[in-house]
Amino acid sequence: MTRPPLRRALPALVAATAVALTATACGSTSEAGTSSAEGSVVTSFYPIQFATQQIAGGKIPVTVLTKPGAEPHDLELAPQDVGSMTQAKLVIYADGFQPAVDDAMGQVDAAKVLDVADSAQLTLTAAEEDSHDHAGESESDHAAHSSDDPHFWLDPQRYSAVARAIAARLSKDDPANAATYSTNADAFVGRLTVLDAEFEKGLSSCGSKVVVTSHAAFGYLSQRYGLEQHGISGISPEAEPSAAGLQQISDLVRKEKVTTIYQETLVEPKFAETVATSTGATLATLDPIEGITSESAGKDYFEVMRSNLAALEKGLNCR
Repeated sequence: MTRPPLRRALPALVAATAVALTATACGSTSEAGTSSAEGSVVTSFYPIQFATQQIAGGKIPVTVLTKPGAEPHDLELAPQDVGSMTQAKLVIYADGFQPAVDDAMGQVDAAKVLDVADSAQLTLTAAEEDSHDHAGESESDHAAHSSDDPHFWLDPQRYSAVARAIAARLSKDDPANAATYSTNADAFVGRLTVLDAEFEKGLSSCGSKVVVTSHAAFGYLSQRYGLEQHGISGISPEAEPSAAGLQQISDLVRKEKVTTIYQETLVEPKFAETVATSTGATLATLDPIEGITSESAGKDYFEVMRSNLAALEKGLNCR
């Protein structure tokens, strides 16, 4: 995700009222209201919330800033949301994914923050996913890029690493329940290991390896399982493709004989529909699992990931 186009300044109202909210602890209708924030873990969006809940096992309240059905890239924080962050026992987020959350972190005690971006090993950038060659760069040069692809949870192995980091931090902050967190993390990672094996097997022999998606959220998944992703609107779903860009992706669909264009649940499908209509391809859904709604093909991460696997197997003619 390229940060500069996405980053917005935190509204002045938030900055001005956060201290007052911390003191008054007013009730809130948001998912992470200030009335219950103290002593809780505040997470930034669904995949982090889900992993934290699985590991915490009810030992500590877990809330989320991004409400179900909201596009997390576009999250705008209300003053009470910032208040909940400043009051929380711990705030868990991934730097670079949600500009509003990144901006608000300046008001949160750094000792109460866990940024999982490093644990996720965000090695892909928007440029790399557009086939730009970074082969001549050193590690320090590569790390200097600020446009890391943040969608780590779509790779079960990266998601496992993040889960381990969350468990370690919960155990450090709450040593009395460390054994529970460790056991729960082992179980969660075990489920992710099984899921990883299912994807490896299901995508090992496919008629096509080219995946055309609404936006380029599936880079780590594609890298893990030997697929070639092409996003219609790039890393950020906010970015609208140009007419030339739509023509380029349509030409690729025809050249590679792509039969399926993958739309999403939280992103307007008009560009995917345009490409499908112009090329004769069919539409299917591939969910980046940035949130769970009534439109999701499952009630949690694991169910939706298996739905994604089935959609890929069908659309790529896997055997």
